[in-house]
Amino acid sequence: MNYDSSPIAAIATAPGRGGIGVVRISGKDLTSVIQSVCGPQVQLQPRHATYLPFRDADGSAIDQGIAIYFKAPHSYTGEDVLELQGHGGPVVMQMLLTRCLQAGKEIGLRLAQPGEFTHRAFLNDKLDLAQAEAVADLIEASTEAAAKSASQSLSGVFSKTIHELVDKVIHLRMLVEATLDFPEEEIDFLEKSDARGQLERIRTSLDAIFAQASQGALLREGLNVVLAGQPNVGKSSLLNALAGAEVAIVTPIAGTTRDKVTETIQMEGIPLHIIDTAGIRDALDASDEVERIGIERTWGEVRKADVILHLLDATRGPTRGDEDIVARLPDNVPVLRVWNKIDLSGHKAEVERLPEATHIYLSATERLGMDLLRTELLRVAGWQQTGESRFLARERHLLALKAARDHLDIAAEYAQNNNQVNDQALDLLAEELRLAQERLNSITGEFTSDDLLGVIFSRFCIGK
Repeated sequence: MNYDSSPIAAIATAPGRGGIGVVRISGKDLTSVIQSVCGPQVQLQPRHATYLPFRDADGSAIDQGIAIYFKAPHSYTGEDVLELQGHGGPVVMQMLLTRCLQAGKEIGLRLAQPGEFTHRAFLNDKLDLAQAEAVADLIEASTEAAAKSASQSLSGVFSKTIHELVDKVIHLRMLVEATLDFPEEEIDFLEKSDARGQLERIRTSLDAIFAQASQGALLREGLNVVLAGQPNVGKSSLLNALAGAEVAIVTPIAGTTRDKVTETIQMEGIPLHIIDTAGIRDALDASDEVERIGIERTWGEVRKADVILHLLDATRGPTRGDEDIVARLPDNVPVLRVWNKIDLSGHKAEVERLPEATHIYLSATERLGMDLLRTELLRVAGWQQTGESRFLARERHLLALKAARDHLDIAAEYAQNNNQVNDQALDLLAEELRLAQERLNSITGEFTSDDLLGVIFSRFCIGK
């Protein structure tokens, strides 16, 4: 996103028909637009709603609605902002937007790019980068828990936590730098200032933040859970049992599922994208070309999974086909062995955690052992039910926290071993602390490249 300070305008409400639609304008001086669209005699009082007609160029009314003027810096973007709230028909909204662009032509008013209003809020210090991302996350939240966590991040909880950690790093850096600048004092830095203790407390705090952020990332992204196994082991029945609805066709005929069937459910607020796939068997045994293509697509989904549920038939035990599937499963993806049809095999519903894998015994058709499966899914995902408030986090936040932890680990190595640390070790310690601080600051945007800003804000909806 190339920054251009020209005034911007966009329809700020979702596409389609609605009772209310909003056109938003932001810029340094919107007087001419206000007078042209709202009337030359109209004086809008900041932060007060005024009911009036929105005028076309010839003076005729386009619509009747509410105009609200926010004078800089007391606005969302930090600039002067005008919001025109009219009836939410797409034609009416487009007419009003076109009229505003026409009225603002002399001041360079143009259409806003996706996320540009929030980008300006970030540039004008109304929001930091983590809060700006939380705006998009709140809009896109797919569960109540995700929405609440996004709201926490938007209110600044995540940012405040990061700033407090950065302050601790800065304080430790200050002590290191002071020791380097005044070596004649002959102060045993590590002992007198408890540098090792401070560093260890910082690392402990970072670990706690990372744990919370990981939970928030689960709420935001969810998990792709792939059901894999031979034909007729009950994958579609299990999908229906998890979804609580008949979303997949179930028959005794092998190869019924030809392509993936995806259903998203919520479990403790986490979106789980359950993917039912074609039954896996030797390509030579497939009934036709369509089934062979379905089997190939199954392996593609398996490779992209966050968790794999390998279904097996409890009435017959493991077969050569099951062993072949196990041999081809990726090593870097958690796998749960799910033994289905215990209502026919005589097994009881239970979980066995063995060294090579976790085995779950259940019946999808009778809904036996489903709670055990749900519990194991959450455990494998790393979900922990705590009373702590969570903040929504993104993958880039987790990567930044990991990188900061790596630098702090290296810093701890330089601070260990001897009571007295030489100047070279102190230099390296100071550098690792500096790098850790930069990684943490990148979360809130204090040290962030323009390229990254472009990527982040371009994914916002237009009008936000």
